[in-house]
Amino acid sequence: MHLGLAMWANSDWQGRLYPPHGGREGLLVDYARVFNSVEGNTTFYSGAPSEATVASWARQAPADFRFCFKLPAELTHQRRLCHVDADIDAFLARLEPLQNRLGPIMIQLPRDFGVNELPRLESLLSRWPKAFPCAVEVRHSHFFHKGNEERHLNQLLISHGIDRVMLDVRPLFSQPPDTDSVLAKAQSEKPKRPLHVISTGTRPIIRFIGHFDQARNDHYFAPWIERIKLWINQGKTPFLFVHTPDNRYAPELARHFYHQLATHLVLPELAGFAGERQTLLF
Repeated sequence: MHLGLAMWANSDWQGRLYPPHGGREGLLVDYARVFNSVEGNTTFYSGAPSEATVASWARQAPADFRFCFKLPAELTHQRRLCHVDADIDAFLARLEPLQNRLGPIMIQLPRDFGVNELPRLESLLSRWPKAFPCAVEVRHSHFFHKGNEERHLNQLLISHGIDRVMLDVRPLFSQPPDTDSVLAKAQSEKPKRPLHVISTGTRPIIRFIGHFDQARNDHYFAPWIERIKLWINQGKTPFLFVHTPDNRYAPELARHFYHQLATHLVLPELAGFAGERQTLLF
């Protein structure tokens, strides 16, 4: 399985995941010593990285590491998959040096991208190159009612062997925000949708949005352990991406979940955080 966070560059993680006084150079190397995947949200907001940046990532990431970039928001949200074939071809070509280290490219669709626009997604998936894994995240309420719209979506994904991203926001919304501005901001940014657990391909992706309260996180994560175990026994390769409301303590939560999984699965030992290793030297 692959475990990761929403990003690898976060100054809040210095002194814990990263050495306390290090710069931005080498962050990916330190990150990849612990986690073997990353969401790579940078492409969603900033578009395709430069050739030099891709080459640098290719040098730094180990062979078993997997980048799971998102299609740029310009293509999915602003242009809503209309007339984007050439741009997607160019985007994938830019990432080609990372091909052996690419996990599913995530197509995250807008909250109002409904069943009437599915033909655009179908057109995209029908020409999607097989060499690049792919996954789709929908957010429209049409696709969470277990009706004809959701069956149509799931059948489309199954027919192309493409996984549906599972966004688990239950911990995040398990408490009203009250006066907690960080929690309120996180809730405003994430869609409050039911969790439908389904793997329509071979690389199921879980995006787990945690809470500040560890007990809440443990409660909602516990059923995932058996599901992940089942998928692995079926020969699938699950991806688990862990978030917290401000992502400040996402590394610790991800490590905590990994240790829980390791009590039920044969998993390699997770490396210690660089900041902790450095502290032990003094």
